[in-house]
Amino acid sequence: MIAQNLENILSELPQGVKLVAVSKTHTLSALLEAYAMGQKSFAESRAQEFAAKAVQMPQDVEWHFIGHLQTNKIKLVLPYAYIVESIDSERLLEAVNSWGERNNKIINILLELRIGMEESKYGFSEDEILAVLERAEEFPFCRFCGLMGIASNVEDEDIIGEEFAGIKALFDECRSKFPNLSDFTQLSIGMSGDWRIAVKHGSTQVRIGTAIFGSR
Repeated sequence: MIAQNLENILSELPQGVKLVAVSKTHTLSALLEAYAMGQKSFAESRAQEFAAKAVQMPQDVEWHFIGHLQTNKIKLVLPYAYIVESIDSERLLEAVNSWGERNNKIINILLELRIGMEESKYGFSEDEILAVLERAEEFPFCRFCGLMGIASNVEDEDIIGEEFAGIKALFDECRSKFPNLSDFTQLSIGMSGDWRIAVKHGSTQVRIGTAIFGSR
């Protein structure tokens, strides 16, 4: 099933859009089945689970952290992370930069924009993201690679499309205003239920779990 699901999604994904398999709560055998099909990018949202799987999977896996990361747990994530997609506050950004300085490692990051309607969502406002990027040089151990966002959990595709259009507009504004940030090329939007809408609005990578591995 996993192999067929992967095949189906990859056949639809446009060239240049990366598929990140969201493997949280799924077994190591499920991950290895996807890996055997050539899937190398995986995402986790819990620090302990991330660290445990990172040491058990093959070394060429590209690990994405996509959950809310508490500052006291960055030591579990940053040694293994290819990228942290969910930098959702300046406090976390400062903590990640400090860890990078102590460990002489530059951390790839995405800034998370709070685009959904749920009050429980984490993330920066548009103005806060622009303000952070104005001071990007203050965080030399963070490589600013783009934006991440999660659309509202609604069935109305027009609302989802509007939210994705909004983050794409901000992404374009950031690239225009800060041309010195040459690595700012990634727009991570779209999950199992809305990735096709995200692709229409310029997503460069989609984070898909249920549509690959099935329900948890």
